[in-house]
Amino acid sequence: MPLEHTEPLEHVHETPRRAAEPAGAGAPPADPDPDPDPGPAPAPAPVRMPGHRSADPPTLLAAHGCWYPSADPTGEYVAFICDRAGVPQLWSGPARGVEAHVLDGDPDPVTEVSWSPDGRWIAYTSAPGGGEHTRVLVVRPDGTGRQVLAGTEPGSSAHLGCWTRDGAALAVTVAQPSPTGSEHSGPGHLTQDVAADGASWAGAGPPGSAWSERDGPATLLEGAARSGGLAAYLVDPDGATAPVLLFSEEGAASLRVCDMSADGRFALVRRGPRGRREALVLDTASGRTTLALHVADGDPWIGRFSADARTLWLRSDREREFAALLRVRLDEEGAARGLSLAAEREESALDLLSVPDHGRWAVLAWNVHGATELESVGLPLGPTDGDLGPRHRPDLPHEVVTRITSLARGGLFAALSGSRRRPGIWELDETLAPTRTGWSARDEDAVPPGRPPVRPSPLRCRARDGLRLGGWYYRAPHRDPGRPAPCVIHLHGGPEEQERPVFSPLYHELLGRGLDVFAPDVRGSSGWGRSFVDADLGAGRFAAIDDVADCAAHVVSLGYADPLRLGVMGRSYGGYLTMASLVWHPELFRAGVAVCGMSDFATFFARTEPWIAQSAAAKYGHPEHDRELLRALSPMSRIDQLRAPVLAVHGEHDTNVPPTESEQFVRAARERGVPARQLTLRDEGHEFLRADNRRLYRRAAADWLEQHLGPAQPRDQGA
Repeated sequence: MPLEHTEPLEHVHETPRRAAEPAGAGAPPADPDPDPDPGPAPAPAPVRMPGHRSADPPTLLAAHGCWYPSADPTGEYVAFICDRAGVPQLWSGPARGVEAHVLDGDPDPVTEVSWSPDGRWIAYTSAPGGGEHTRVLVVRPDGTGRQVLAGTEPGSSAHLGCWTRDGAALAVTVAQPSPTGSEHSGPGHLTQDVAADGASWAGAGPPGSAWSERDGPATLLEGAARSGGLAAYLVDPDGATAPVLLFSEEGAASLRVCDMSADGRFALVRRGPRGRREALVLDTASGRTTLALHVADGDPWIGRFSADARTLWLRSDREREFAALLRVRLDEEGAARGLSLAAEREESALDLLSVPDHGRWAVLAWNVHGATELESVGLPLGPTDGDLGPRHRPDLPHEVVTRITSLARGGLFAALSGSRRRPGIWELDETLAPTRTGWSARDEDAVPPGRPPVRPSPLRCRARDGLRLGGWYYRAPHRDPGRPAPCVIHLHGGPEEQERPVFSPLYHELLGRGLDVFAPDVRGSSGWGRSFVDADLGAGRFAAIDDVADCAAHVVSLGYADPLRLGVMGRSYGGYLTMASLVWHPELFRAGVAVCGMSDFATFFARTEPWIAQSAAAKYGHPEHDRELLRALSPMSRIDQLRAPVLAVHGEHDTNVPPTESEQFVRAARERGVPARQLTLRDEGHEFLRADNRRLYRRAAADWLEQHLGPAQPRDQGA
């Protein structure tokens, strides 16, 4: 059982560390040698698992979600993620049937799914114990042949890449553990050329950074293993050939193989820290990087090659405010011969791009102030430029599309979310008419009967420096619109995430307690252009903290929120902003709930994963070069200003933002006489994925906020 939120900090449960987890804070170095040589990084070693179809769980939830669809080559069957059993697991079912089955009944949450082009395997990523260290598995469509392809090494992590076009091999990214475990030395695991504004980072394009017969995997991965680098391999699930190293980078922030050309000669690789992503075209035979081009943050599946590999379609915001569809013409060596803009939208970013193998059309998902507009376009064939073909724009039954998978025969499957429903999967036929799959939850099953979900209203306001901010306001049901309400400012993570109008069980819980919710996009959020995303860099983060106060002041000025009953909460970066808002604006908020947030950048950089530290340095600042700025931005540096009661929530296996970040903030608050508690969720990492833990979390948060903001008046409660 997870801990109750009433348990004091001193008695937070600690479980023995698993063999696959790095040592925690305060662990001694594994080797005092300042320059250890661990030898070549090991290639993924597949491990076979019990091969049988997992029995469907005995208890299935009516209020459940289905997402991340991937269809078989015929388009008749779909593999997807579903939490009907209380945890996200791998399921599959017929596109037009109602019966779906679990393919992996293990309790480890599943995060990504990909059906092989030849239909023989389904690949997926899971998180053992719910933590941040993931592994890549494959299973036959009938549930047999299950095996782990990568991520079995102690302390390592693996992520899904693309299949080769013939389905013979799968690309996986392996994150090698630092030899000293998770007690990182901060800048010692970051390249020293990361500037204060994150404008440069470790190079990964020059010859010698990818595999060649001359260098071999051992030479290339020697440095990567020493500093927790990333390496991409091609792995044969049948085991007929040994894994082949495609690319590696020491001190990498991210690395994913997004596509392979039909002949296997070229690979499309996405790499780089947040805000500085690059698309690389890699010649797999020579190891030479033939093209490097800036691409947008967000969805990692950035583009695809045409069938003849003479055109590359990319989702990119190169020299633009909003991501658009770019067409890159390639020569026979994979070098760029020309670049052109293929499709764009004014004030809207291209969120998702899906192109079938034959490359005759593409499906585009545009982000229009948080909602999605879907579009299917014909793609010109051949190396010369041409206009896109006819465009078809379907009417969607819900506001946001989170995943699309195009079918070679036409049509697609889309994962849809909305403010009044749980995530579900819809089939759009050749005419793009949408039909809900039979195994996705019905809209009316989003919540138990009696209190339907609330549809939010878009809200814009001005920051004190004039920057325009956006967000969504949720009004508690049956509330008198003429009377100010207790209100919670909820802050998303990222910071590049965006608040979107999708159903939130947390918001539903808060609204049911008579608390309004305002969920803003402060500067640094995506969806409003690159300048908005970059507006919080460096000292601009002080302005982001002030944005939270300005958003609160705005809803008070509108008469929506009671100025004496304001709360603030958020997760990940939103957890950091929550702690920062409580100490920078102590007179404003009456209570806070900080979830998986950073309280001190120095301790965060010292204890997070090396590849996360590399990316975070580009966003927040380098722990050595920008030490004073990071200290000034850390909530712990102003802990004496804390006045409001605070609840901290953390997953015990979080190695992204380690639980010590919450513990030290709560401990310091209690030492100063401020009411503070910590809720530690077992078998969870940075994301809370298990139904019982999610329920405990949202009820504990709502209890805390209701207690300290004051209960709603009886006439506000409604039915």
